[in-house]
Amino acid sequence: MYNLETCKEFYQGRRVLVTGHTGFKGAWLCRILALAGAKVTGYALKAPTDPSLADLAGLGDYVDSVIGDVRDLEHLKQVFGQVQPEIVLHLAAQPIVRDSYRDPVCTYETNVMGTVNVLECVRLFPCVRSMVNVTTDKVYENKEWEYGYRECDPLDGYDPYSNSKSCSELVTHSYQKSFFQDGRCAISTARAGNVIGGGDFANDRIIPDCVRAMAAGQEIVVRNPYSTRPFQHVLEPLFAYLQIAQRQYGDGRYQGCYNIGPDECDCVTTGELVTLFCELWGGQAHWVNRHDGGPHEANFLKLDCSKVKHTLGWKPRWHIREALEETVAWSRAYLAGEDVLAVMDRQIRAYGLE
Repeated sequence: MYNLETCKEFYQGRRVLVTGHTGFKGAWLCRILALAGAKVTGYALKAPTDPSLADLAGLGDYVDSVIGDVRDLEHLKQVFGQVQPEIVLHLAAQPIVRDSYRDPVCTYETNVMGTVNVLECVRLFPCVRSMVNVTTDKVYENKEWEYGYRECDPLDGYDPYSNSKSCSELVTHSYQKSFFQDGRCAISTARAGNVIGGGDFANDRIIPDCVRAMAAGQEIVVRNPYSTRPFQHVLEPLFAYLQIAQRQYGDGRYQGCYNIGPDECDCVTTGELVTLFCELWGGQAHWVNRHDGGPHEANFLKLDCSKVKHTLGWKPRWHIREALEETVAWSRAYLAGEDVLAVMDRQIRAYGLE
């Protein structure tokens, strides 16, 4: 059972560099590592939203936070030289599909050349023994198939965000084959599904839109209630990333690419997700279907996660209802002005306990 306690056994005292630490997933990941006793350095732009989870959780109190851009290779090399990380978890990205249509150049620069720069630093600094590049379930050539995509299926994301992440995968595979065949550093990519959880304030994401509507006393507007996505609580992939980094650190045979998503029963439509959110939130919560004819996004997307289950023994812990219950609990605490870091710590400690 991989949880905070088993995580501590490996990460206690280890030097870990997290890119993108000021983002939603990055802030949660850094908190897990801090509770596990790791020596964490974060490298990222300033928090992308206001408010941000990084600020609300007091990230600077337990992480050596470096503000920088992964597109800046020289600065990144300076930080690697100072920190001498053993493990690198690369989360920095431009992660919003609609933003990638508005600014494709920035998206490709960040998601492709940013990955190249991180890998180049891993190549130049032999202190690094394990790296995980976090991509997305959207890297696959989406044919709207009913079955879940497998790691061996073709990569070819449609929109600039998804395609740039496909390119990031290819860059990672090339670096691994070209420069790390000696086994000095193990490198994997992790393709996670859509994450939900407390503290996501991004635009154009369904659960943040729901929480903003509740705070404003408004109805929830859903652009495409019929799209199926592999929704999962943010702690699910984060603990998987940590487990992958740990296992391949000790045995390079575990490196590769991994899908990380929910079980079949938890792949729901956006409409089903919002209906459940309204039920759990209570009161007058309700939603309306208002398709706005926005840019292309896949309608049907599932992942086959057999590999990570069989190889690492990982499995999802929280079903979609539990994931939403934890998300609602965090969001209500935030809106009530309560200590959200305490809520995060409770949820992190509860994850994986049976």
